[in-house]
Amino acid sequence: MAESKRDYYEVLGVPKDADDAALKKAYRVLAKKYHPDANPGDKEAEAKFKEASEAYGVLSDPEKRRQYDQFGHAAFEGGAGGAGGFGGFDFSGADMGDIFGDIFGDFFGGSRTSRGRSNGPMRGANLRTGIRITFEEAISGCQKEIELNLKDECTKCHGTGAKPGTSPVTCPKCNGKGKIVYTQQSFFGQVQNVQTCPDCQGTGKIVKEKCPDCYGTGYISSRKKIQVTIPAGIDNGQSIRIAGKGEPGVNGGERGDLLVEVTVSKHPIFKRQETTIFSTVPISFATAALGGPIRIKTVDGEVEYEVKAGTQTDTKVRLRGKGVPSLRNKSIRGDHFVTLVITVPEKLNEEQKEALRRFDDAMNGIAPEGGKKKRGLFNK
Repeated sequence: MAESKRDYYEVLGVPKDADDAALKKAYRVLAKKYHPDANPGDKEAEAKFKEASEAYGVLSDPEKRRQYDQFGHAAFEGGAGGAGGFGGFDFSGADMGDIFGDIFGDFFGGSRTSRGRSNGPMRGANLRTGIRITFEEAISGCQKEIELNLKDECTKCHGTGAKPGTSPVTCPKCNGKGKIVYTQQSFFGQVQNVQTCPDCQGTGKIVKEKCPDCYGTGYISSRKKIQVTIPAGIDNGQSIRIAGKGEPGVNGGERGDLLVEVTVSKHPIFKRQETTIFSTVPISFATAALGGPIRIKTVDGEVEYEVKAGTQTDTKVRLRGKGVPSLRNKSIRGDHFVTLVITVPEKLNEEQKEALRRFDDAMNGIAPEGGKKKRGLFNK
């Protein structure tokens, strides 16, 4: 019954003035989510898929949409929506090809790139490698040399992969197109899905007599050394892109890039958070109480810092501009935060103990108001 059906605009989640692009986008999302191939055995998902398909089949057709806007679901009672199609609706007026090409391409391993790709020039794949540097090298930047296998065009066959005196032939599977068409059976009938030819890998050519040097690949691998510039301020896990040092392209396409992932070794003293460096420095009780100069290690070497009298343990001080340079703005550099920790000696001789007892007595010589003189901490 028409009364049991939800409003088509509500089904697709679009306003009544939605244009064709909005309708198609909304339906594509629902179709991919609820398609039976993505939800095998799920009757509820199948029902929602049918409902969304019916709604799109009507609203994507200008005449049917006009009738629906005027009469609602009653416009299609008694088969007014047309026989055939899915759920009793005729989808001949809807642009379903592009939508279901996307859907079935996703389900069966295709993609927009593979469906639309021909045997023209294709860019080579990127290569990845890694390098380890020290904490200090990450701060200041450096030059490193890496060694890896890179492919170059075979000098004997000049990249064709064919034995000298012969040439590649047109791929019989795809007839030189570099792609083949598969037919999938769906609820809407047969749907075509275009994928890269598996025999020629999209080149449109097959090598029958292979070059003896490159074995038909068209490329020779060799060990090469590459200079890598490590920028100051790089962090652990970040990568450096070196253009044109990746895999060779196909059919005259440009080479891919080399991505060098940087691993920064941990430092025994310094910790890093973005452009800020942290460290801990021990100071004596006397220095904390009386104040005085101390030497603090930084990534630029030692600096002198004047401790204030009465400094408490875990006091944090800032050394401005002693942190990490910014990768985005070389004129900006972070700070270095130092936590001052008062150290307590573990072993004392008798003279030192007596000195501390006298100090303790001096600190407690005046009893709190209304109370008795406290026993010194070291009077034992």
